[in-house]
Amino acid sequence: MNFTEWMHWSHRNELNGIHYPGIYAIAISEDSLEGRPFELKKEISYFGMTNSIGGLRSRLNAFNSTISGKKGHGGAKRFAYKYPVYNDLVGHLYVSVHPIKCDPKTNLPSDLRKMGDVAKLEYEYFARYVEEFGALPEFNDQNRSPKK
Repeated sequence: MNFTEWMHWSHRNELNGIHYPGIYAIAISEDSLEGRPFELKKEISYFGMTNSIGGLRSRLNAFNSTISGKKGHGGAKRFAYKYPVYNDLVGHLYVSVHPIKCDPKTNLPSDLRKMGDVAKLEYEYFARYVEEFGALPEFNDQNRSPKK
């Protein structure tokens, strides 16, 4: 699997592979990215990952809870600090996921390796973004974006 097409934040639970672990990219864009193929773009504000049993769906919903004023997701606290009004942000939020098909409930070597691949993939995309744009995405950069 690769990254999915960009999806508006309000449709995030419809993304293919959302039940698996993986990485995700969140972009803030005035222009619609809906249905466009994933590519590195300056509008990407955050890369994240999860190896949780709840998969990407659970992680993105935790992110949503945090930007709407609840506790839970560290990276989302940085968004909430800059965008304290949820409705001002979510209309411009897009997400693309790169699921890794594996079962995080097992200790099978093949699943453990794939979960390691998830962490490596996140760092790979950090590196690609820095190569392309000279810095980490805004909300991955702890020096540029404080938490609420």
